[in-house]
Amino acid sequence: MENLKNVKITQSLRIRNMHLPSHAIMALWAIVVIFPLYIMVTGSFKGKLEIYENTFGLPRQFNISNYAYIFSEENFLVYFKNSFIAVTVSLILVLALGVLIAYALANWRNKISNAVYFLFIAGMTIPLKIASIRLLEIIKSLGLLSSIWGLVPIYVAMGLPIAVFVITEFIRQLPRGLIEAALVDGASHFKIMLNIVLPLTRPALASVAIYNLIPFWNDLWFPMVLQLDATKDSMTLILGVTRLFGQYKTDWSRVLAVLTLASIPVFTLYLLMSQQFIKGMTSGAIKE
Repeated sequence: MENLKNVKITQSLRIRNMHLPSHAIMALWAIVVIFPLYIMVTGSFKGKLEIYENTFGLPRQFNISNYAYIFSEENFLVYFKNSFIAVTVSLILVLALGVLIAYALANWRNKISNAVYFLFIAGMTIPLKIASIRLLEIIKSLGLLSSIWGLVPIYVAMGLPIAVFVITEFIRQLPRGLIEAALVDGASHFKIMLNIVLPLTRPALASVAIYNLIPFWNDLWFPMVLQLDATKDSMTLILGVTRLFGQYKTDWSRVLAVLTLASIPVFTLYLLMSQQFIKGMTSGAIKE
């Protein structure tokens, strides 16, 4: 019995030693990710001079004047509302169109559908910024220049390729018998997609939503291209941050305060959908 206990103890120690390198790497990576967030949040509560004198330490006195200034002087609520509307509408359209297209591509397998599928896959490899001039012409012809609504079709075009790829592969791995049984019972394809497929694809939808939220929310390029800085009423949040940068000096405390507030929606969405997101990233298209 004692020998058996010693063997078990030895095996458990070996397993722990095998996991030590991976745990060390993950701990180091966690520090690399968390440290900039720590600097951002603590710096937002510091004064102009303290952020240089005490960059890495905690604030000597938590100062909320930076946040008060942002809400009172810099039209933060207007910028936040513009970004929220543009990103929310874009995400809803990406998810809705992605599910419709993915369901069609997953169930109708022929040369045409395969060509359409690979066309979306190719869209993942081509950055949309290289077509900025042509996109500017299209948005101008639609009368959406200098409007936040001009961002919506651009963001939808950015997010659809990854949405179609992830959701299509997820639907293809669902039990085929579920759809066939529903068809035998007389259900239409739209009803099947809405009542059967959509609930089962929540992990994929969560992954697509979070994956697209970050580039949409942090985008600075296309708001500048569409000249959203022409008026304060059409500026997005990240574009509004640029107003805090001066030619000769920058108030980094206020910049970090804006960035801290701007990160709240991303963290909120991730916390609300973290389980589905992790499930979608780890299991992906693998059925349980």
